[in-house]
Amino acid sequence: MDPKPRVVPEGGRLEYLQALVTEFQETASQEAKEQVLANLANFAYDPNNYQYLRELQVLDLFLDVLSEDSDTLVEFAIGGLCNLCLDKVNKVYILQMGGVKPIINCLSSCNEETVMSAVTTLMFLSTSQSIQELTALPVVECMLRFSLSANKRLSNLATIFLEDYCSPDQVEEARNLSAHTAVGIPLPKD
Repeated sequence: MDPKPRVVPEGGRLEYLQALVTEFQETASQEAKEQVLANLANFAYDPNNYQYLRELQVLDLFLDVLSEDSDTLVEFAIGGLCNLCLDKVNKVYILQMGGVKPIINCLSSCNEETVMSAVTTLMFLSTSQSIQELTALPVVECMLRFSLSANKRLSNLATIFLEDYCSPDQVEEARNLSAHTAVGIPLPKD
């Protein structure tokens, strides 16, 4: 579902974003939740909104939604986190809140966009302190499997992850250990 563009009144950006967060929290409609979360993820693309989104605890909202059963909500939440983690303050916050584990869990999604956003987000979250968690053996095994995907977007992204974020020894260890099986982590549907 493509979100309908919303017009933000001049000078009312914070109030508008607050209204979106409130609508997400109060609505019982799944479709409305999806629409609102898609809009919040789109607003997360603009660095002018980062401070407002932090004030409104949208990073927490996105992290919480990663554990939802709705593939669509998870897709929009990981997309929003992917947009937000380019900012250093947001990156540090996501790492401090234990965001890596639920993001890694998104690698097992059958939704291609969710997986692509999860891989990209892991790349963006890379720091000297987080690299060990980001390149844990199960993640490297998963990236090896993704690198063999017929889906070129996924294959290329996984190859970049392996080449730019993993040591040759990590890749070799994962290759020898799993022989590309990555048990329990299915490839996303095309």
